[in-house]
Amino acid sequence: MAIAKVRVKINGTWTNLSHDSSGKWTGNITAPSTTSFNQSGGYYPVVIEVTNDAGTVKTWEATDATWGNVLRLQVKETTKPVITLVSPSNGAYVTNNKQPITFKVTDEAGGSGVKLSAVSLKIDSTTYNYNSTGMTYAEITNGYQFVFTPSTALSDGKHSLAINSADNDGNAAGAVTASITVDTVPPTLSIITPEAGTITNSANVTVSGTTNDAISSPVTVKVVLNGVDQGTVTVGSDGTFSKAVSLAEGENTIVVTATDAAGKSSSVTRTVTLDTSIPAISSVVLTPNPVNASASVVVTVEVS
Repeated sequence: MAIAKVRVKINGTWTNLSHDSSGKWTGNITAPSTTSFNQSGGYYPVVIEVTNDAGTVKTWEATDATWGNVLRLQVKETTKPVITLVSPSNGAYVTNNKQPITFKVTDEAGGSGVKLSAVSLKIDSTTYNYNSTGMTYAEITNGYQFVFTPSTALSDGKHSLAINSADNDGNAAGAVTASITVDTVPPTLSIITPEAGTITNSANVTVSGTTNDAISSPVTVKVVLNGVDQGTVTVGSDGTFSKAVSLAEGENTIVVTATDAAGKSSSVTRTVTLDTSIPAISSVVLTPNPVNASASVVVTVEVS
């Protein structure tokens, strides 16, 4: 009995095969456009149907005891998942030495999905996985968002981050690398002039001093006189600064604040009094007057 027709069905579409000179039936079939990972069993079932010239039809399916394992087409997607560092941003300065690190990993819609066991976060030389202490995750559209909070405080200074992942079809995401700087110590601040409690008759005073932060320089300095910001203060490479201000008559409050790149700050307050009044005499009494030679004279002066 001769074979009249052989055809194959994949993903609901039938394709007729051609009988070649070797006696085999072959055909080129385009694989489904989406991964089989999400299909039942993780494959597309293939159906082979053979018809002889007497009209007898025989089919074999993925459940067949003999050929079932062969009739299971696995299709893998080729799109890489995407890693996004949410916070802190690359190059950020942070004041929390247990700073939470938030990132998300997403795959394309209809893809094989993010493989949890392939997700890792490396801080300096230590790698953390999705189930490590301090790591939590939640489902988002087409993926997961992860938050890692270090259980051991990070030392002050710069730390490197590296995030890796892959999908369930083995496509590795492009690694995301970044660095953050931990700074828990405020900058030093020393005021040279004016000295505390200064009383002067000159309205023009120079506020000067030095500041430094070993980890997150440069430091910015702000001078506030009687509640009014005095504008830009230039800080030298050696940490020195000066700012000319004009005092108001009477007591003046000067607040100097140094802030590092991490937002930590130190402040010093100085009280300076401007007194431009001119002394005056309201009365002078010489007693006695006249006085005998070589005798004592009491001088009494009232100053206003």
